Amino acid sequence: MAIAYVGLGSNVGDRLRWLTSALAEFARGVDLRLAGFSSIFETEPVGVTGHDWYLNAAAAVSTALEPEALLERLRAIEASFGRPRHRLPGAARTLDLDLLLLGDVVRQSPALTLPHPRLVERRFVLEPLCGIAPHLRHPVLGRSVRELLAALPVGPTVRLFLPRGALKIGVTAAGVRP
Repeated sequence: MAIAYVGLGSNVGDRLRWLTSALAEFARGVDLRLAGFSSIFETEPVGVTGHDWYLNAAAAVSTALEPEALLERLRAIEASFGRPRHRLPGAARTLDLDLLLLGDVVRQSPALTLPHPRLVERRFVLEPLCGIAPHLRHPVLGRSVRELLAALPVGPTVRLFLPRGALKIGVTAAGVRP
């Protein structure tokens, strides 16, 4: 089993419901098991205009899936929430699940790049990830998530939307609770 870190985002419809439903899906899964999750942040769209603001979060999931199989599983979850498989870059989305890190795996293939290639550039990813794994080290750069976040220039707004303790899904020493 390895711990994978997944970025979650939504900017269409009931954004909070999409994110909490995805977390609940991780909690129910057999091949993915929710190990932790961040607070939810509201973030200014990056690189596009005319879009609603996003809600973003990060989750840690325990899995035995190989990287490509894990990516396919995340895509299947996205599809079950109404996101089309083929989409335009920057398009609005009900649910976006990005595989950020999977243990110390470093991989470059046509289907998948690990760690996520834009992880170190995105405050909307690093802010939530820092909330659950501040000391986690980038397997290529050797820097912690906290260090990567601190190195970012001032950029698009990322503000707390809902603290983790306010969510209905929780992780305890005994496992996931509804």
